[in-house]
Amino acid sequence: MNQVSNNALLSFALDLASAVTQTNRFEQLVYAVRATINCDAVVLLIHHHGVLTPIAQRGLSEDLMGRRFTIAEHPRLREICAGHYPVRFPADSALPDPYDGMVLGHDEHLRVHSCMGVPLYLDGTLIGVVTLDSITPNVFDDIDSRALEIIGTMAAMTLNTAILMEQLEAKSQRAEHALQAMNEQSRVNDGHEMIGQSDVMKTLYQAIKLVAPSDFAILIEGETGVGKELVARALHHASNRSNLPMVYVNCAAIPQNLIESELFGHVKGAFTGADRDREGKFVLADGGTLFLDEIGELPLEVQGSLLRAIQNQEIQAVGKDDIRKVDVRIIAATNRRLEQEVAEHRFRSDLFHRLSVFPIQVPSLKERQGDIPLLAGFFAESFRRKLGLQQLTLSAAAISLLEAYHWPGNVRELEHVISRAALFAKADAPTGITIITPQHLTGLQVDNSYQEKVQTTETALESPQEAGFEPIDLRLETERYQKDRIRHALEAAHGNWSQAARSLAMDRANLTRLAKRLSISVGKEIKS
Repeated sequence: MNQVSNNALLSFALDLASAVTQTNRFEQLVYAVRATINCDAVVLLIHHHGVLTPIAQRGLSEDLMGRRFTIAEHPRLREICAGHYPVRFPADSALPDPYDGMVLGHDEHLRVHSCMGVPLYLDGTLIGVVTLDSITPNVFDDIDSRALEIIGTMAAMTLNTAILMEQLEAKSQRAEHALQAMNEQSRVNDGHEMIGQSDVMKTLYQAIKLVAPSDFAILIEGETGVGKELVARALHHASNRSNLPMVYVNCAAIPQNLIESELFGHVKGAFTGADRDREGKFVLADGGTLFLDEIGELPLEVQGSLLRAIQNQEIQAVGKDDIRKVDVRIIAATNRRLEQEVAEHRFRSDLFHRLSVFPIQVPSLKERQGDIPLLAGFFAESFRRKLGLQQLTLSAAAISLLEAYHWPGNVRELEHVISRAALFAKADAPTGITIITPQHLTGLQVDNSYQEKVQTTETALESPQEAGFEPIDLRLETERYQKDRIRHALEAAHGNWSQAARSLAMDRANLTRLAKRLSISVGKEIKS
């Protein structure tokens, strides 16, 4: 029986109070829910424009954090969000569960048997959802409804407070939701979202945040396929010009004889085919941002005109004598090493220095430790929607192989690999849970080092019986490890629970509650 006592509610309230002072506030909120209600998985999702975005989770595969759930497309999430009260689904519910096949430590084909959702409302507005799932049927049936409502109300207030604190710490100049830009519906639909939590991506986010409010010219450098356009859009979105357009120019796609016309405009009759006046990209971007993609492909003959336009903020349309003033912020991008291009006299040094007031280097995918599962989950959810699938998951073996690959084509290559894999997986399982496995990951530019990683991964992923080992109970092994770590921490702290909690990066109340659950005596000093 999974009852929630008054003491449990009190502990939950104390955990929430301490959560907002932690750096990992959202993870602490999830931990508090899981410590109060016994379950296999908890997910905290934030709501914006009809989309639920996971911001913290325990118990599900890590690619979940890259997924975005459009409420209208998921019957269970739609039902949870439709009212103000917790929703418990019967074990035999025919509604597809968005987490089927994603519970850690269980077979990928296994469906969730107990599902409960708590909508988080503040002042009548849905700000998020907490979902709880268990492989055990009917595990949530006996929980008091009033207790769940109290948990939902406290969690909503804590979530709102945590979000406000995130905003204050970021010193946001706009009073908007901490994750508003990430969850904005149009950006999700268009794929204009930067996904990643690796150290190099955090450094990139900090650089964007630092320079975006300025009017500095920015040079974005990086390999093909790393997402330089996404960085440019993020810079514009966070700038003071975000309410005006960002105009895109692909310098490599315009014929040389038309580049000046494309940038500065022309008048009727200026050249053969100019049958009417046309405004250039500088005029269209006036007051906003001009994004010059593949700037390294710009011919030397045009670079001087571009330099003058950037320096003086003045343009002259082709065939016209008048000068026009413009107010344009320049963001340029290239996959070339412009310093080398300057040294070899293929790019003007004065234009290079004018463009690179604030250079930003976008990391390659192989440098982004831990981001591949998130990106794979993001693309999998996108293609699930496009293909009309009930569910599309990635097996642990597939994720391991994705992480082993060197990705010369970067994020763009990963997106293409997942798109093909989704089609192959759909063909293999046209109904129910569709799982991407290693055999679906085709088209990779395989080299010898990758083959060795694949063979190593496949060997490691053999079933325990095939590898000659006895099967283990993952939950028991996890609890055994937790017990050992807590006992060692207590021994090192000479039985001081507060000191032991600090060494484990936990709150003391959370540590003592976990210790009780693991049958470790609380309150007695541990002798070293």
